Amino acid sequence: QVHLVESGGGSVQAGGSLRLSCAAPGFTDSGDCMGWFRQAPGKEHEGVAVIASDGGTTYADFVKDRFTISRDYVAHTLALQMNSPKPEDTAMYYCVAAIRRSCMRFEGRWLLQHRSFGYWGQGTQVTVSS
Repeated sequence: QVHLVESGGGSVQAGGSLRLSCAAPGFTDSGDCMGWFRQAPGKEHEGVAVIASDGGTTYADFVKDRFTISRDYVAHTLALQMNSPKPEDTAMYYCVAAIRRSCMRFEGRWLLQHRSFGYWGQGTQVTVSS
């Protein structure tokens, strides 16, 4: 059974920082795709940042230059460093993953814009106060 387990969510003031982590022991192939999506109350899921099969990173415009996605290929973990968060970043954040053969054809921008990841964590809540 494949598990994705997020941690690190919580409350933070605007302009602060927060780091989300995701344990992904079932995703040991470096060609697997991983990323972070989020869902705010009353809104659809939206892609935040992804790492494509070739290791390239893609960010949504609304977090570019503030958030950084990274992957530890030895520990099989994924992280999202959130710097200078804004109140509009308040949402449930989900760690997502897809195995290589199902995602290797797609570029990061496509992965970011489509809910194509087959595996999702339970989510971790991030609340940003002004």
